[in-house]
Amino acid sequence: MTYFPADEGREKSGKTSMASIEVGRVCVKTLGREAGLKCVIVDVIDKNFVLVTGPPKLTGVKRRRTNVKHLEPTSESVDVKKGATDEEVMKAAGRGKRAEFMKTTVLPEQSITTTESTEKSID
Repeated sequence: MTYFPADEGREKSGKTSMASIEVGRVCVKTLGREAGLKCVIVDVIDKNFVLVTGPPKLTGVKRRRTNVKHLEPTSESVDVKKGATDEEVMKAAGRGKRAEFMKTTVLPEQSITTTESTEKSID
């Protein structure tokens, strides 16, 4: 076996990318019509897809299957069990005082080049 110094911090199982994708993790949707809204992972379907919910009354995100590439995990999590209903997620978010955090929308960062080109076209 060849030794590579870059492999020192990796786990033996190779599941480093899935570490933060877990039931109860609060994430931000990065693509689609719900981009910028926060949601909670309710179930891990496989290595590519998870079941998320807002719930809709709290954040506006409907319960649906989502590709993990379209999610950005946050450091926050909610104490829910696998397959929790929208009501259970609402109660858990309110119990942990995370409801206000989840209501806020994350706006995408604008690049400087996009802003400059827009200003030039206006002049």
